[in-house]
Amino acid sequence: MKVNLGRVEAVLTGRAVPYTRAGTSSAIAKQRRQGAVAIGPEGLAGDEQGDRRAHGGPDKAVHHYALEHYPRWRTEIGALPVLDQPGAFGENLATLGFTEADVCLGDRLQVGTVVLEISQSRQPCWKLNDRFGRPDMARRVQERGRTGWYYRVIEPGVLQADDDVQLVARPHPDWSLQRLIDALYRRMLDIDTLAAMLSLPLTPSWRKLVSGRLERRKVEDWSARIDGPVNSD
Repeated sequence: MKVNLGRVEAVLTGRAVPYTRAGTSSAIAKQRRQGAVAIGPEGLAGDEQGDRRAHGGPDKAVHHYALEHYPRWRTEIGALPVLDQPGAFGENLATLGFTEADVCLGDRLQVGTVVLEISQSRQPCWKLNDRFGRPDMARRVQERGRTGWYYRVIEPGVLQADDDVQLVARPHPDWSLQRLIDALYRRMLDIDTLAAMLSLPLTPSWRKLVSGRLERRKVEDWSARIDGPVNSD
């Protein structure tokens, strides 16, 4: 039985262009698409990624962000122009109706004729710092748990703004994204929770991260991801 979670407010794609720091590129500045947009295993037609080592691929084919978070960000960091419309966080799908607290790892959702599966939450990077003009933005996103999340594409098809988002399967109801984000970024060395996470269908990068914490009893270094490269004069 399908359960309606919410509605797509915007579908967005972007082209990779030179970014803020020397030698970098990004497609974070995505634009609204009108009408039906095709989605395949690598994501939305017309969408690109500036760094394929960290973004894109089958496990990160589509990025989703909840518009419920936007008013909270305005309260915390001010009414920045980037928050005036969907796409501030480089998302492909902007929705109303549900957040990280309402979905679980492995959930399958139908949007239009597409079936998507939640593969992991986003691990925010330094490009958010530069987009928002705040050197701590990526860290704030991580600490607040308002990360957004990624999908893999189970059934390709088309979707568009105003489509309903329907839950069609929930194999891991005890593992909301909020719980996983809490384990990764707040209770970072909760050994029992980390061990239990290994029973989940984690992406290779997440399995490596969790296994590494269990083996070393130490949290990995985030500085390269959070702070990024330093521009040289």
